[in-house]
Amino acid sequence: MNSFSEFCDTGEEITQMQQKFRQIRAEAAKVVVRGDEAISALLIGLLTGGHVLLEGVPGTAKTLLVKTLARVINLNFARVQFTPDLMPGDLTGSVIYHSGEARFEFRKGPVFTNLLLADEINRTPPKTQAALLEAMAESQVTADGKCYPLEKPFMVAATQNPIEYEGTYNLPEAQLDRFLLKVEIPLPARETESELLRRHATGFRPADLSGVNLNSVADAQDVLRAAEEVRDVEIHESLLDYIVEIVMATRTSGSLELGVSPRGTVCMLQAARARAWLDGRSYVLPDDIKILAPSVLTHRLIPGTEAELDGLTAHSILDGILNTVPVPR
Repeated sequence: MNSFSEFCDTGEEITQMQQKFRQIRAEAAKVVVRGDEAISALLIGLLTGGHVLLEGVPGTAKTLLVKTLARVINLNFARVQFTPDLMPGDLTGSVIYHSGEARFEFRKGPVFTNLLLADEINRTPPKTQAALLEAMAESQVTADGKCYPLEKPFMVAATQNPIEYEGTYNLPEAQLDRFLLKVEIPLPARETESELLRRHATGFRPADLSGVNLNSVADAQDVLRAAEEVRDVEIHESLLDYIVEIVMATRTSGSLELGVSPRGTVCMLQAARARAWLDGRSYVLPDDIKILAPSVLTHRLIPGTEAELDGLTAHSILDGILNTVPVPR
């Protein structure tokens, strides 16, 4: 087999679909100020059939980001505000009995869409959070013994407030593992805050995206065609071994109570391919893996009690692993 450097030594031509996704980023940037990382995460989710969890304090444009992307790609979009009294049927739908016709009918819920915004997902009890599991894992909903497939593409973009905020619940580990990526949205830097304020001063209103010169440059079929190209992105055998070494290191770390699951391993591969494709390449680089690892892996890790007492977090433990595992050359 060729060495990794020989493997990467090929000419690259940007495909029409890759160019279209660059247009998507450019359009989204008209609304979201310096949100490149979050935009990339959502696009990676769409391209891989994965789901994305956005965490940040209220007011950091998490909802605006998802709404903007749905508009630019012209996807069917639904938003559900998660509250303590939200019931599972409010998400997936419910079976209704028509007494006059003596028949049952399944009335579909908001999950039957292309892009579902689960807003403040950790403000509702675990029972309702778990109602999303089947939809996220199998792109279907089962009701009254029948399976109802969801639209394609389908992605859950969930937002949550930091766990220490009042009225929040921890997401179950099984549900966290269903998210391809978890992206932390920080408070903006001074320059970003200034640009944001200038936009509002000149009339920008987040609640009225029709007032922005925002163009729809793609559709659901474009996403499906792009996903086929992503699956063809090549990855060298040494990089597959690199992913496995990182994962195994999380499972044997004395600082972690729970390491990365096999699903997390596959997610790392899928996300790396999508990032390479969005960057205009037909092959994965080690940097694709290293840059994405915190977003793909940390929410699947649980530090041990002693590690937490020593001030270690999932992020710091993973950083140590990434600095230890040799990078293919």
